[in-house]
Amino acid sequence: MTDSSTHTPVVEFSDVSLSFGNLKAINGVDFTVNPDELFAIIGPNGAGKTSIFNVLSGVYRPQQGSVKLNGHQLLGMRPHKIARLGVARTFQNVELFANLTLVDNLMLGRHVKFRYGTLAAIAWVGRARRQEEFHRAAVEEIIDLLELQAWRKLPVGLLPYGIQKRIELGRALAMEPEILLLDEPVAGMNLEETEDTARFLLSIRQEFKTPMILVEHDMSLVMDIADRVLAIDFGAPLALGTPAEVQSHPAVVEAYLGGQAAPADGGGH
Repeated sequence: MTDSSTHTPVVEFSDVSLSFGNLKAINGVDFTVNPDELFAIIGPNGAGKTSIFNVLSGVYRPQQGSVKLNGHQLLGMRPHKIARLGVARTFQNVELFANLTLVDNLMLGRHVKFRYGTLAAIAWVGRARRQEEFHRAAVEEIIDLLELQAWRKLPVGLLPYGIQKRIELGRALAMEPEILLLDEPVAGMNLEETEDTARFLLSIRQEFKTPMILVEHDMSLVMDIADRVLAIDFGAPLALGTPAEVQSHPAVVEAYLGGQAAPADGGGH
């Protein structure tokens, strides 16, 4: 596990609150993510997990709090600028270009790294050609890591769902992110596909040292691979700690058993 006492956090999500009218989507959530850490956020449907991701990626702007990436304040920045700073995300539903090949979809993940204009791209000479070759080499490394070689020339719309989810992970990784946001990466997968995804996530940590925030309903996956876990319900934090600590926390157990969640201030029911 990453030792938070010896590292400057990559992500600082500080006392964030987000409301839509009278609905509190996020209510005083506070956490950090350290270098090379796999940090998980769990909670029942509607708990606010995706809202946290939308704040991190600039889709939502909270009314209160601070969100920093490597010391840079993200609040108020447009999503494309946040992406350029190094926030990459996968989605619950596959968001690929179905008519493009695996390679082309992964190359789209490199767009934040391109440093040449339209005319240079059309001519495909000099700097543009050298960069294209460099980016393709990076994509090939990801194809090898995620074991996608067999599907490289096929339109991704023809590929099995589990492979499409893996390609989406590869496209996010192609951005060389400072933080990788994984929104239910094994949703809809069978046991074998889930085990493969867990293996690939651990390989990404080993090869690229990429810190990750994982939102996932598969508790066995979370408990197996996460360093720390934040449990939330009704937008408010319930528990933060190791997987074992959070899994056995009374408020977490109650929330998952369908009881009334503990109040944000830790008071009685």
